[in-house]
Amino acid sequence: MDHQKILAQLMLAVLATHELDAVSQSEWRLLYVLRGLSDEQGRWWFVLLHIPLFWGLIAATQNGNSLIRRISGICLAAFCVVHAGLHARLAGHPLATFDSPLSLGLIWGAAAIGVVFLANAARVAMFKPDANH
Repeated sequence: MDHQKILAQLMLAVLATHELDAVSQSEWRLLYVLRGLSDEQGRWWFVLLHIPLFWGLIAATQNGNSLIRRISGICLAAFCVVHAGLHARLAGHPLATFDSPLSLGLIWGAAAIGVVFLANAARVAMFKPDANH
């Protein structure tokens, strides 16, 4: 059983679900690139830009090449941890409305899965047999 693959899939599912919640929270108002747009335009671009974003994440984390899968999983996990930190930093901002148990559970859930993924990746790297011996 490939635990890292399962963790990457679960982390991606939780992150994608957070993004569904982010639409209802008008998260584009917090993003430098989109916050100057009207709500209609901001929502449109926010949703549309998630198509190539999630296509790329799915393609990379499920790639047939194990190195690409491993690196993209590590990058996704690190992003989820940093993403939670950004949400924590914005917690007092008047436009940041991610304070429900659902919103917080999704944000911190993705980060927790990311931490487990990174810890497992480090463990595997540390105890991987050296091919030269």
